[in-house]
Amino acid sequence: MPSRESGEPDEILLVGGGHSHVIVLRELGLRPLAGARVTLVSNAARSPYSGMLPGYVAGHYDFAQVHIDLPRLAAFAGAHFVTDEVAGIDRAARLALCRSGRRLPWDLLSINVGATPRIELGATGAAHVVPVKPISGFNERWLALLQRARRLATAGDAAARTLTIAVVGGGAAGVELLLAMQCRLRQEFARLRADPQRLRWHLLTRDPDILPTHSRRVRQHFRRLLAERGVRLHLGAAVDAAGAGWLQWQGPGGAGRLAADEAIWVTRARGATWLRDSGLAVDGDGFLRVGDTLQVAGEAHIFAAGDCASMIHHPREKAGVFAVRMGRPLAENLRRAVAGRALVGYRPQRRWLALISTGDRRAVASRGAFSAAGRWVWHWKDWIDRRFMRRFADLPERRK
Repeated sequence: MPSRESGEPDEILLVGGGHSHVIVLRELGLRPLAGARVTLVSNAARSPYSGMLPGYVAGHYDFAQVHIDLPRLAAFAGAHFVTDEVAGIDRAARLALCRSGRRLPWDLLSINVGATPRIELGATGAAHVVPVKPISGFNERWLALLQRARRLATAGDAAARTLTIAVVGGGAAGVELLLAMQCRLRQEFARLRADPQRLRWHLLTRDPDILPTHSRRVRQHFRRLLAERGVRLHLGAAVDAAGAGWLQWQGPGGAGRLAADEAIWVTRARGATWLRDSGLAVDGDGFLRVGDTLQVAGEAHIFAAGDCASMIHHPREKAGVFAVRMGRPLAENLRRAVAGRALVGYRPQRRWLALISTGDRRAVASRGAFSAAGRWVWHWKDWIDRRFMRRFADLPERRK
């Protein structure tokens, strides 16, 4: 993929500030790319690290500790940062079309925009649930919920009011987030001398069990933990309707209905609508189909990584570990594409370690049949997460 005939540098456009692209930017800062101009476009200046979101919710980290400063990172990489949101692309003209009306040119395009929640409740029902993604939107609703809980706690027990919170989604993200919220709100109630029994918790999943991709031992551990913490578990509950203060589901035993003050949505996601509308190759869930070189199928000049990408030959579940590990091969292939060299293949690992926190500075390690639990696992996870974030906080001097 040679540079433009005019001799001008190639335009590399990075769409989205996800985990893969922050790695790309760091790599470009450490080893600048000659013969190209790089632009990062993102609708937010701070990129959240998903691995630390439960810890942030639980109160173990503050906002700055779990977010990467994208303008600063872009400057380190010698890239131009644009605050905007891409809503489509013109493949023939090689332009990214932004919601503001801005049109950004590219010779090489890389997409790392994450995923959007799959909320099949219709527009009315979807308005009454809180999707965990995008994380920036969830954070606003979480802070509002925190304030709501504080007001309830200070209202006094005589009011006999309760707050019922339902989490929809029984995967690791849903279980982890529920336990983090519960830990934080119980701490708030204790600080305000309120009865934590006025907080009611429900976890709903359409699957026959929680954590379906983990071992039986891990599933048993979390079922026991949820029961101990007073979480009511609804298995085989496919939520199909929602309204102001209620959820409805269908299950093996028929329909069910639950009164809930807040409903947090942490189910399987899908690709952004504009990806499907772009004419690019997508799978049944709307994720971009990419080959081993991370090029979108049928596209020599378009790459994708992270949750928005689905590897054709190596399908994997959506997990932050893969988005992070795609970063280096993506950076290398962008470098090689500019130089007109052969691209390298990337093969994700078949098995990976999941460290699932339980809200109280404890965690569970899960990898295949192996599992372990305790405070030491949380400290291990904390060390890994902080080390990752230091890579973007303690940036070395940019090489010339």
